[in-house]
Amino acid sequence: MNMILWVALLVSHCCLGLNGATAERAGLERIDKCGTRCSKGLTCITKPDSLFPPPCQNPAEGLNTSSMFHNISLNTVMSCKGRQKCSLHLRIKTVLQVTDHIHGVSICTETAGMMVNCRVFSFKKRSKERMSGLQVEVEDDCTDISPNQHVQVMVKTVPVYCGLTWSVTYNAPGCNRKDFRKHVPECITGKLSYTVNPERKELSVSVSDMLEDHNYLLRLCHKHFICVGTGAHKLIKKEEAVKSATFTYSRPLPCLCIEGWSAVMDAPRVQVCPFKDRLEELWYGVTFDPLEQMLSWLPPCQVSAVVTLCQKSKDSVCVDLPHASQNASREKIIFTRVDPHPQLCVKFTTDSQSWIRCPFAEGSFQAWEVVVTREEVKMLSHITATFSVGLCVKSAGSAVCQTTETHTVHVEKNKAVGLNFTGQICNSSLMVKRLDVNYAATVLHYLEQCNHSLPLRPLVKNRASWDFSWVIIQACVCLSGIITATLVLYALLTVDQRRKVQRNGDEKQIDPPLDFVVPALQAQPVNLGQILIPDSPQSGNAEKTNLICD
Repeated sequence: MNMILWVALLVSHCCLGLNGATAERAGLERIDKCGTRCSKGLTCITKPDSLFPPPCQNPAEGLNTSSMFHNISLNTVMSCKGRQKCSLHLRIKTVLQVTDHIHGVSICTETAGMMVNCRVFSFKKRSKERMSGLQVEVEDDCTDISPNQHVQVMVKTVPVYCGLTWSVTYNAPGCNRKDFRKHVPECITGKLSYTVNPERKELSVSVSDMLEDHNYLLRLCHKHFICVGTGAHKLIKKEEAVKSATFTYSRPLPCLCIEGWSAVMDAPRVQVCPFKDRLEELWYGVTFDPLEQMLSWLPPCQVSAVVTLCQKSKDSVCVDLPHASQNASREKIIFTRVDPHPQLCVKFTTDSQSWIRCPFAEGSFQAWEVVVTREEVKMLSHITATFSVGLCVKSAGSAVCQTTETHTVHVEKNKAVGLNFTGQICNSSLMVKRLDVNYAATVLHYLEQCNHSLPLRPLVKNRASWDFSWVIIQACVCLSGIITATLVLYALLTVDQRRKVQRNGDEKQIDPPLDFVVPALQAQPVNLGQILIPDSPQSGNAEKTNLICD
């Protein structure tokens, strides 16, 4: 039985608590108009308190707060003059003991930025005499309040006795109440509904239950601590029959929201976020600066995640690099001196899931490579860099690769360096890692089985002199072809010219039509660089042209 009474008292305390946010869910009590009510038989007169009240008096023996005030309660009621024209009032109810020393009660309220407002409820003498010694109830609900407002309430006796003051701070219920959003102008935000067209990247937004006789504003915004607009507002006029607007978006980010509010001062706003579950959209936008060797990522939305550099293996497992994790919230994540290898990836981890992005997977920024042919193994780098190169061999029946020897290799920009190992490198692997950066993948290059007809030469020699000789040979062949064509043309023109001279006898010789052709009657050979052209007027049609290439 005691337990039942205890539960009943607890429920009663919760229902009559001072915090308006715990008011009944069924909706606030409606009143036609505010007023003051006293117990039956007690006549109350309401008047404003004096601007300069007299000082407090010493209370008579036995008078104290607990003996004077009983069951003081505060709650919010609503007065409406239309469907969307409701106002809120604070109802203050107190029970006190009527004595010869008490002539009434004073109730004061104070809110932030406002002056103290006090009202006095005086008891008429005759009614007080009839009710002397009894407990009476005084109720007033004419104090205007706003949603979410904090009100300091003080209840005192009249006359005011020193130390006989009851006070508390009352928190008015907020606009999260459903009936407030429908009927209280300060809470009416309108309702937003939307449809998404992913192909055209469009959001079609419709507005209902907006504040009557007022225009309405819509916008797209990115929600962080506040919602930061992404473009111009769109105005929906109150006289429009169809209250809708269309927005285009670039990416379906989880923090991309539609925000709407009435076109009045300090109007409350409503937000809906169509893509709030699309967390995978956050992990794009990783950038790399090849000059600074800096990898960075700026969260497009506020997010709690851990960003880690990892190395992706063939089985799609991404192993974290040591000391390569950063906590992400809103600030830019930066990793300096990063080797942009295709196996280096970025892992994003939240409380529930992980995502992996590999910005170098296409090899666009790859700075180095290991070149393996049947005859040689060499390192080639597009920048000057230092590497650790180890020879790794698997023993029979073991899946673990054991490093047998390791070398530090310095590679100049665009200059191949041969790798020299003392041991047999057939059927083994190379473990290569760049040393002159902060973050690099350890890359394993498998060397295929040796071709016994063409032995593998582990040391790559300098072939620059051989390559230069090959260029000279090719140039000589090309030049010989050009000279051959030129001499054939010369021979044909010379034969034709001599035939004309034989027909014309003593006629005057005509110069050949091409300025590089030697005169037909020249007696001595002409040296054109490396080409010797013997010529004689006695050769007739049986002449020969000899081409000599030194």
